[in-house]
Amino acid sequence: MLHDLLFRPADRRDLLLPLVARIVFAATLLGYFWTSALTKIGDGPLGLVRPASGAYAQIFPRQFEAAGYDAAQLGLHHWAVVVAGTWAEILLPLALVLGLFTRLAAIGMAGFVVVQSLTDLYGHGAIAHAETVGAWFDHVPDAAILDQRAFWMLLFAILAVKGGGALSVDRGLARVADPRPASRIA
Repeated sequence: MLHDLLFRPADRRDLLLPLVARIVFAATLLGYFWTSALTKIGDGPLGLVRPASGAYAQIFPRQFEAAGYDAAQLGLHHWAVVVAGTWAEILLPLALVLGLFTRLAAIGMAGFVVVQSLTDLYGHGAIAHAETVGAWFDHVPDAAILDQRAFWMLLFAILAVKGGGALSVDRGLARVADPRPASRIA
């Protein structure tokens, strides 16, 4: 009875968990993704569509090396992926922090992290370094790939399932779209 009294409101109005997930993301990963994005932006006002050469080295390490570290030798596909990845690394984290299109942004971030992890493992050769890859259930929780990114994916899963929660742009948009009393809007 005491359990139900304490936790039933949380069952009905599960808005706190997504808010906390967004705050944890902002506190721990927002700077990481934005710093990474800044290394990909080229010089000048067109830097968002003319990536720095380091962007190609990060995203296509083996192809960039094979092209003699000359981005002009790579194709339109490489340019499009680098530009889209750079924009995603800026916009998706911003959307998560604001709680704007939270579910889509969380799914996008999960996909981004999968591609990032595969690039790290196979493109940059981390697969050959067991300490970087790590292993689950090994009582050593500090591996960069399996351990850390599992926690990232948990945050994204919470946000993809629960939405933005309290104090999110999504919640504000829902209130505008449905002017009924707030107590009836999920």
